[in-house]
Amino acid sequence: MARLGIDKDFLLDFARLDKPVQQKVSDTFAKFQQATHAGLHLEKISNARDDRLRTIRIDQFWRGVVLAPDHGDHYTLLKVLPHEEAYAWAQRRRVSVNSATGRIEIRDSVALDATLPELDRSARRGRGGTRPLFADVDATTLRRLGIDQQTLAFARAVTDLAQLETAQAFLPESQWTVLYGLAAGLSPDDVWQEIAAAVLTVSGPDEPVSPATVGAGAFDPDDVAAAVERSQDRVVLVSGPAELLEVLNHPFDLWRVYLHPVQFKVAHARYRGPARVTGGPGTGKTVVALHRARHLAAAGAGPVLLTTFTGTLTATLQTNLALLEAEAAIRDRVAVRTVDQVANQIWRSVHGAPPPLIQGDDERDLWKELIDERGLAFGDRFVADEWRQVILGNGINDLAGYQAASRAGRGKPLTAAQRSRVWAAVEAFEARLREQGVLTHALVCAEATRLLDQGAVAPNLFGHHPDAAGRRPFRHVVVDEAQDLSPAQWRLLRAAVAPAENDLFLAGDAHQRIYGHRASLRDHGIVVTGRASRLTVNYRTTAEILAWSLGMLRDERIDDLDGGLDSIAGYRSELHGRRPVLAGAPTPSDEAKGLIDVVRGWIDAGVEPAEIGVAARTNAVVDETLTALLDAGLPARSLAKPKPRGRKAGTGSQVAVGSMHRMKGLEFRCLAVTGVGAGQVPSSAVTPADEDPYAHALDLQRERCVLFVACTRAREQLYVSWHGAPSPFLTAVR
Repeated sequence: MARLGIDKDFLLDFARLDKPVQQKVSDTFAKFQQATHAGLHLEKISNARDDRLRTIRIDQFWRGVVLAPDHGDHYTLLKVLPHEEAYAWAQRRRVSVNSATGRIEIRDSVALDATLPELDRSARRGRGGTRPLFADVDATTLRRLGIDQQTLAFARAVTDLAQLETAQAFLPESQWTVLYGLAAGLSPDDVWQEIAAAVLTVSGPDEPVSPATVGAGAFDPDDVAAAVERSQDRVVLVSGPAELLEVLNHPFDLWRVYLHPVQFKVAHARYRGPARVTGGPGTGKTVVALHRARHLAAAGAGPVLLTTFTGTLTATLQTNLALLEAEAAIRDRVAVRTVDQVANQIWRSVHGAPPPLIQGDDERDLWKELIDERGLAFGDRFVADEWRQVILGNGINDLAGYQAASRAGRGKPLTAAQRSRVWAAVEAFEARLREQGVLTHALVCAEATRLLDQGAVAPNLFGHHPDAAGRRPFRHVVVDEAQDLSPAQWRLLRAAVAPAENDLFLAGDAHQRIYGHRASLRDHGIVVTGRASRLTVNYRTTAEILAWSLGMLRDERIDDLDGGLDSIAGYRSELHGRRPVLAGAPTPSDEAKGLIDVVRGWIDAGVEPAEIGVAARTNAVVDETLTALLDAGLPARSLAKPKPRGRKAGTGSQVAVGSMHRMKGLEFRCLAVTGVGAGQVPSSAVTPADEDPYAHALDLQRERCVLFVACTRAREQLYVSWHGAPSPFLTAVR
């Protein structure tokens, strides 16, 4: 039986095919793998640079490109393309084994060979004034770093950074990374450290790794099959037809668990304290967080908490962790919980019962009632946020502490007398909660933090490897969507893990903050200075959708959670597709009709309903939209409810309809964002400017971020609609 490896680029190609074509690809390779003589299915390619590259017929239009071994039955699926494109792609490529890492490499040899003469002519024209970029790096050093003869010829001819950046399209990825690092001023030893982490998984974690011990000659350059075995950072190996079909049933999910070398470095680095990675939508922050948690768990040093803000996101993290790590013993070392679930579990472990929680609407009503009773000049939202952000967020227990507390980031200044009145309202609120025998989530977090600090919690509550002090339940904490956590939640996480090497790892993007929480990591004992990384390449959304979405935030001053400002500069996507479609309508019914036509068109074009999402700002518009889709005979479901009330929605593939907030952490091949009109976006929840100008500005920024997050859930096509006048957020980017 043939054994198959599936290159990550094949998975990405496959994920973008229409469902009928995907089925043909699955059928072809399921039969291929069962063949005794698999080579009989493969066709040689005339004028190929590498005679190990073959094609296989999917149908009259589509072909797969396969790396066939010189011996044995080990095959790797590389690409799936239209007929002529498949042949053209294969004729230009050559496969090799990197001499330093032992990994498989693929290069565009035709483009590389065509570039060399022009580089030579350019160098001769500039003789006397232009030096090769790598004139000071000897050939032996380059070879030890994995540079082969063809790339070495390029390195000797290239004279400026622009030429090198262009070459990224045709050089082997790891070799380009080496050259780029050297051009940026890194020493050969520094560059080696950039690629050494990959070699560790080849040689074993306990063996010394250096250019001298693993370099040119360490791996057989002709043994491509062995290189594929070592390339599990980019090739998934399957052992039978059932496993192959399981992989192809979840191609995009599986492709997403692979790491780019930059992501790999961030996820596997050794940090002397808290570390943070930021990046725009689709840059792989969540994948990095998953790999980080898995990496720490595999080391076996105590329980790892992988946490985020909402239960929906933890379910996704749990699913992806199972995709990433097959060994149950390692997965069991990772506790996937929301921060509130951690707080509740700590509470229950000490108090013996779950905390009695007040409902959100009841909490808001209670604040309004108390503010009205006291005739305060502040709105209920302002006082509630003051309580959560400043008082609970700093663990303040008395008026003196509140009077002395910093309120940086709160906007409206308060006199000592005003603070006294706010404190009295807070005391009354907490007293009323005690009378009713209920708590808020924020209070549960505060109590859980107190219990941890007092050593009242069993250190093995989440595992069996307590820290050296015997008081903290986790050895490592990994946080996804860090921008959405409140100050009280940060205090809890800081208390849940002892300060030590690799204690806290945070992944987030302040541009995607969709809740009102504001926190400074430094204020909560989380200092990431010198241990912060930034991802800039979007692997999900097309450049056209990303550029349009970024336009909504271009002039916004957004904090970076650490006392500075975050930036959208440098974010880019290497994927290309259609521009977003913006559609205004005169009436709500006309807008609904346009949406129905678009969704039906996507389905008729072969897009599965489950690959389509529809987002709206409010739950009311979500319900109206869901009803319109179902009335039109389209399969649809609510992200908030298992079934639409009073209606049978069916059990097959369905369009997902939800609020913009519920779109967080999800992605769709095609996405429609509806109801983006003036008066709907931004929502009515924005604080009036005359009540609090600072809060008003922050609320508007949050609303922009909510729309930005929703739009960047689209992978290939984005449709944005409204009726009447468009949202002011749209007019700036249309």
